[in-house]
Amino acid sequence: MVEDTERRFAGVRHPIHTHIWANPNPRYIVVFVHGYADHAGRYGDLAGALTRHGATVHAPDHMGSGKSGGERATIEDYDELVDDLHAVVDHARDDHPDLPVVMIGHSIGGMVATRYAQRRADGLSALVLASPVLGSWHTASSLLALEEIPEMPLDVGAVMSRDPAEAARYNEDPLVWHGAFVRKTLESVVVCLDRVNDGGSLGFLPTLWLHGGADPLAQLEETRSGVAKVRGFHLSERVYPEALHGIFHDLDRDRVTADITAFVDDALSASDSAKG
Repeated sequence: MVEDTERRFAGVRHPIHTHIWANPNPRYIVVFVHGYADHAGRYGDLAGALTRHGATVHAPDHMGSGKSGGERATIEDYDELVDDLHAVVDHARDDHPDLPVVMIGHSIGGMVATRYAQRRADGLSALVLASPVLGSWHTASSLLALEEIPEMPLDVGAVMSRDPAEAARYNEDPLVWHGAFVRKTLESVVVCLDRVNDGGSLGFLPTLWLHGGADPLAQLEETRSGVAKVRGFHLSERVYPEALHGIFHDLDRDRVTADITAFVDDALSASDSAKG
């Protein structure tokens, strides 16, 4: 596995820890955006595959997540995560000023990456949305209707991956938030989804949407309605019929990675042709 080095910077509200999987001679930059309750350190296998493909990977733990500062799993405004992401992109470009940037967002991170692309599309060469929360989110609306939000079930990993070992790793990871959903964060998700829905098309940005057909957390048709609101002129779609929410740790993960690298090759090749 490629070594994970570290960088910290002062984020909008809290210190942000960034994982960097470096490539000595990269062709492109990947900025990876993790989802709710998660942290970027769990994605070393994906980063290894991407570095072998030619990427240098920068992946922040969001405020309130992983090794970054802030109250656990608490986000007041997801646009602040977009601002933190922009700092990560700037740091990566300082290291490699002439390389194209590909953003990959998973789950709620897909929502954040979409919002980033709406605000700063000229800074990206390609966008990958993996099991994104877009359009509306039944989990948020259902929980916000309750007077008290219940604790998470013990075996959350079982809805993330069909691989028992990966499910167990998720359940046992001390840097994953295993408590109840935070009401303030759910309210912020709803606000951000409204912004994304009203934020306009992704235009000519090459975009790949990946989703598990059996995803119980970000349901396929719910997300499809959100993708329809933002889709631009270059959208590709891949659905893995039996896959669950955590597609980078599920049984189809090798296919998912292969689909991403093929998409990146096509997107960067088209960009090079347009420049030529």
